[in-house]
Amino acid sequence: MSLNSYLVSPAQLNEALKTSSASSKVIPLCAAWFLPNDPEGRTGHTSYLAKRIPNARFFDIDAIKADSPYPHMLASPNDFAAAVGKLGISNDDVVVVYDTAELGIFSGPRVAWNFRIFGHKKIHLLNNFRLWVEQGLPTERGPAKTPEAVEYSVLSISKPRAVLTYETMKGLAQDDKATKEKFPNVSTIDARPKGRFDGTAPEPRPGLPSGHMPGSTSVPFSDVLDPDTKAFLPTEKLKELLESKGIDLKSPIISSCGTGVSAAVLDTALMELGVPADQRYLYDGSWTEWAMRAKEGDGLVQTST
Repeated sequence: MSLNSYLVSPAQLNEALKTSSASSKVIPLCAAWFLPNDPEGRTGHTSYLAKRIPNARFFDIDAIKADSPYPHMLASPNDFAAAVGKLGISNDDVVVVYDTAELGIFSGPRVAWNFRIFGHKKIHLLNNFRLWVEQGLPTERGPAKTPEAVEYSVLSISKPRAVLTYETMKGLAQDDKATKEKFPNVSTIDARPKGRFDGTAPEPRPGLPSGHMPGSTSVPFSDVLDPDTKAFLPTEKLKELLESKGIDLKSPIISSCGTGVSAAVLDTALMELGVPADQRYLYDGSWTEWAMRAKEGDGLVQTST
């Protein structure tokens, strides 16, 4: 069974795995991750060991990243290729990324976004593992076999277009004419919870102030998910939500969050709504970089209080 859409259901993935073969391999890729201040002390790897799709590999977003003071910055093409090759994933494989049953959609979109940025042709996102578990589909637990490493190559890089820097975001926030001309009528949407956006709730990383970038709009990533299943809302509800926030779906849109993880949830929602790739951007450093680099008194950290 071929997977024809980016988002795939548990039933679709289950059928595809049944027909997976050496010539058309389908690889489930667990992207489990929890915030560093998780109240239960959970980690992505322990979740992976506790319950996963059979033969799934584990993509550690805390390890497969750039060497940077800002968490989860996109890895270099060479480092990404080396890490993916060690997972036994080749360029021809069908990769289906999934999250945790505990949280539903959360970190999976970020990992799938990484693959898209580096040109992987057959990449999908499970919608979602919570439903997979609830529907009684196969799982396994315990230590996983180490996959046989293969050669993996980055085929193309859309980073210069899709991945925005602090300098670009600062130019937009300060109404720099040249920057504004490159992004006419741009909207910036922030996936963090509303309290962190408003500055009334703390950031999960000690010492980092909460608040938001000038001109940005709060769209908590949880709002684009079903409150029970934590899977993506139907497209008509996604459209209604974003338009209610004043977001123009025909103009450029930048997604941001805390460290670039849940921003990819919003980017996926925009993709499902048909917003073309050349109008979707992601601020890789997100709020962690912004709050660490913004200087006191320059007006770049705003609150709603």
